[in-house]
Amino acid sequence: VFGKDINLVLVLNNLSSDRKSIRVDMSASTILYTRRAVAEILKAATSVELGPKQGKHIRVKIPYTYYGKYLTTDKRIQVTALCEVMRTNGLKLLVEKTIILEDTNIIIKLPRRVVVNKAVSLEISYANPLPEPVSRCVLLVTLMNQQVKINLARLAPRERSKIYFEFTPRRAGPLQLQVDFSCDKFSHVKGFVTIAVAPA
Repeated sequence: VFGKDINLVLVLNNLSSDRKSIRVDMSASTILYTRRAVAEILKAATSVELGPKQGKHIRVKIPYTYYGKYLTTDKRIQVTALCEVMRTNGLKLLVEKTIILEDTNIIIKLPRRVVVNKAVSLEISYANPLPEPVSRCVLLVTLMNQQVKINLARLAPRERSKIYFEFTPRRAGPLQLQVDFSCDKFSHVKGFVTIAVAPA
């Protein structure tokens, strides 16, 4: 989840009946959706001894403080591990994983029944998932082809807040509401719901 430390486990298994020495070079970078690297955020190396038919786990932690300021709006991190089996003429194995961090910031609560030409109030809650305060918070609400920009107060670390948004639907049928939350530390955290508007 965006704003939290990332914990990964690399599993190495020796399927042979010989003892193996493995050198593992690990790196992690923030990337765009095109897989182009933006910034390297982690580089580490370790060596592992594996007995016959033995497996071992290597734990890797990427703290938020490493990736936070380098993350793009794509919220993607590419992790690679280059595993080299020593004394085997350079036998290597490359393991790659792309992590897409999830947003859990926007929650939209609807009343049970929404009726055409009757005012309705929605609860929109938003959060700062980071271990540091955020300011210049803005909520952009898009509904019925109109956008409303709402400037919000700063949020303390891990703080959740909410606003109430009132509107009157003018026709029956499905209506999509989209919310976009941005601040000085991250942008374009989105949430949306489809509202079923009943006839009057």
